[in-house]
Amino acid sequence: MSNKVRIALDAMGGDHGPSVVIPGAARALERHPDTEFLFVGDQAMIEAELAALPALQKVARVIHSDVSIRMDDKPSQALRRGRGRSSMWMALEAVKKDEADVAVSAGNTGALMAMARLCLRMLEGVDRPALAAVWPTLRGESVVLDVGASIGADAKHLAALAVMGSAMARVLFDLDRPTVGLLNIGVEEVKGVEEVREAADLLRTLDIPHLNFIGFVEGDGIGKGAADVIVTEGFAGNIALKTAEGTARQIGEYLRMELGRSLSSRLGYLFARKAFRALKDKMDPRKVNGGVFLGLKGVVIKSHGGTDAEGFAAAVEVGYDMIRYDLITKINQAFHRDGIALPLSPGAQEA
Repeated sequence: MSNKVRIALDAMGGDHGPSVVIPGAARALERHPDTEFLFVGDQAMIEAELAALPALQKVARVIHSDVSIRMDDKPSQALRRGRGRSSMWMALEAVKKDEADVAVSAGNTGALMAMARLCLRMLEGVDRPALAAVWPTLRGESVVLDVGASIGADAKHLAALAVMGSAMARVLFDLDRPTVGLLNIGVEEVKGVEEVREAADLLRTLDIPHLNFIGFVEGDGIGKGAADVIVTEGFAGNIALKTAEGTARQIGEYLRMELGRSLSSRLGYLFARKAFRALKDKMDPRKVNGGVFLGLKGVVIKSHGGTDAEGFAAAVEVGYDMIRYDLITKINQAFHRDGIALPLSPGAQEA
């Protein structure tokens, strides 16, 4: 691998396009000077943003595309309109052609998954990608997957998610044997749907090295950090993610209203402002922006579409870490070490 981490960016993705993507890349470059960027999108718009960022300009290359994927496009529409010529596709294709190590987009999630699957293909033993997020917890951070790549999962797919999530946790948290839990409505063995119970039986039977399966975890266990990796299918995972983000905003708004309600509240804030700033920092969703599509023959990062430059920089840095710590190799090793294989069956609906 090159001494540089080469990052391809879909400059037109998300709600704000180049006005967020390029300043975000500049912030990531400040923290990781060993990075090079390939910006794909409207050349004039990209170069206008780059003109104010000479340090980024020195390590950047621009590829023009006059097609961008809309946030409300269905995956099938995006493929018909953008395959081969959209900024999203061309960023992915740069990874396929080894012109970049990782692709990052804030664009349409369904379109990104469909294009990534078609362009990059799946790793052996995986039938479809999963979207993994880093989740702040009382113990630090956990990996949660799937948070919205596809809907529905049988036991074998849930077991595959456990294997991939464990590999990602080993990369991010420097753990030899991460703890893994299945999200369920209770910790008792008789609770939950059949697929989840079957997945638990399968994980116990396989006894996979470098994966410490601890059983079921309830929803409140995610924030507690009950396991290093929490596994669920994409429908429940996406609801959990959006609920947590909304709750964080709700608590922040409650605090803001109460602190301004009276003189004593304002005085109390002055004495405790360091603690409140620390709380705000921990609850800032930008700090953990950047989901990883696992299971592909390449690294693809999905940023929130509405994030700002700091949030996009966080997504870029997730991609940087995945390359520096060789995520794909570790996932392959996890699937094939000691002869373990998880041939997966279809039967899940793409989101």
